[in-house]
Amino acid sequence: MADTRIAASFAQLLYEYLDRQGLDAVQLLGPRPDPSQHFVPMSDWQAWLKRVDAVEGRAGLGLRIAEGISARHFGVVGYAALACGNLGEALQRMERYHASVYDANPPRVEVLPGGQGVAVEWGVERGRPGALVDETAIASLVQLARDMTGRYWPLRKVSFVNPPPADLQPYRDFFGGEVVFHAPATRLEFDAATLALPLRKSDPALAQLLDQQAAQLLQQVSQVPAIVDAWRRTLVPLIREGQTSLAALARAHHTSPRTLQRRLCEQGTSFQQLLDDTRRHLAEGHLKDAQLDLAEIALLLGYSEQSAFTRAFRAWTGLPPAQWRKQQRLRAA
Repeated sequence: MADTRIAASFAQLLYEYLDRQGLDAVQLLGPRPDPSQHFVPMSDWQAWLKRVDAVEGRAGLGLRIAEGISARHFGVVGYAALACGNLGEALQRMERYHASVYDANPPRVEVLPGGQGVAVEWGVERGRPGALVDETAIASLVQLARDMTGRYWPLRKVSFVNPPPADLQPYRDFFGGEVVFHAPATRLEFDAATLALPLRKSDPALAQLLDQQAAQLLQQVSQVPAIVDAWRRTLVPLIREGQTSLAALARAHHTSPRTLQRRLCEQGTSFQQLLDDTRRHLAEGHLKDAQLDLAEIALLLGYSEQSAFTRAFRAWTGLPPAQWRKQQRLRAA
């Protein structure tokens, strides 16, 4: 798994866990991950977890680490999830953008036949990162989902591809259901009704920060008629949520797509032009922020893949986003 990695924001979770235990995280693991580097190699993450596990010497390290999880550890994916109306929408968003946090084996969310429940499954096509990596990732996802819904809910069954630990009880207590090992895939199963649980806004500071940033970026662009500016501002949260259609914008303004299309035409523009202009202005602003990785920017702009963002940005500016960013830094130096 030499080519895989995790977000630096997620890696901070381990350092914070050691802080809570009263241990010197820097002495044990080395310098804390620099947020500007965006990602940490999976090999480093594996080594850090093994080092801490050797110090503690008891089962369930990943479960204990997960207790400190919050949306900020998942970066903009955490914000995108919190912008959803219920847990089902949040899981779909995480499935779509998982690679910006954890790009090992991708998750697959499926509703089981006959309404028997829901499963989230990770295969082994990209390798097996190991028991510590798996249990930390799965426990963190479950804990974040519980935190976002504001309630504890048990899972029916949790399966791991790895051998069983010496003590199974911590896993049964944490997940609240059957836990099996040596399975063909890592898998979570829970009641379908859980998908409808509404989300509480557990990280408003993160949402406010991104909203303020978007507003500032749009203030920097050329003046447009008030109605066009209103449409553009409405588009910002819709774009982040992946709702980049004329119908979505029309619903937000309580009108029909046909009426909105006509009004756009009256202003000398079209929905596609409005969408592209808004995305371009936001993209240029985000690229000037060294804290944001290209994958995160693609997510904020509503693209399902970084490659789609790269193609669009090249069409707008004639340059791929990484080269444009480098060019801007040289000009500012």
